[in-house]
Amino acid sequence: MTDSYAELARRGFDAVAHGDFDTIAELLDPDVKWHGGDPAEGCQNREQALRWMRSAPRRRQGPLPELIDVVSAGERVVVIMQPAPTAEDPAPQRTGNLATFRDGKVIEMVHYDDAADALAALGPAD
Repeated sequence: MTDSYAELARRGFDAVAHGDFDTIAELLDPDVKWHGGDPAEGCQNREQALRWMRSAPRRRQGPLPELIDVVSAGERVVVIMQPAPTAEDPAPQRTGNLATFRDGKVIEMVHYDDAADALAALGPAD
């Protein structure tokens, strides 16, 4: 593989920001699981994940979160994001997505409302 998993995660974040679903599809394993901690809930495959991402702009209030950092430990990568401030939440907590890669594809993505929890789940860096 020529790209590191951290580089692939950055490419995926950029693709989401630009609505580039072809690139996102290339990064996701056909059987990717995407959830907020319970694998039985959330997306169970690439098509469900893409459908959810395509509908995200209708659910989101305001702009996309800002990419703060990408931290990797082997095949696992945490993407740390800072949601945009709002009148109701002028200092929002950073969030994190823990992605597990295999053979250059995301096989699981777990969202954490607190980036510190995502980093704790990542384990030690290489």
